[in-house]
Amino acid sequence: MGKGDQKTRRGKIQVGSFGVVRPRKKASAKTTAPKVKVEKVAPVKKAAAKKATKKATKKEA
Repeated sequence: MGKGDQKTRRGKIQVGSFGVVRPRKKASAKTTAPKVKVEKVAPVKKAAAKKATKKATKKEA
């Protein structure tokens, strides 16, 4: 009994099986920096230049 026996802990390690006897290690949480929301500021648009319009003048007759 030993490395070849799947019922023992050592045998499960050898085969690569977890089974009931050999407990798994809990997955460690990866430590990452928390995401910070960056608000994008819309570029300020320049006011469009107003086009000069000719006023229709009525000639007095």
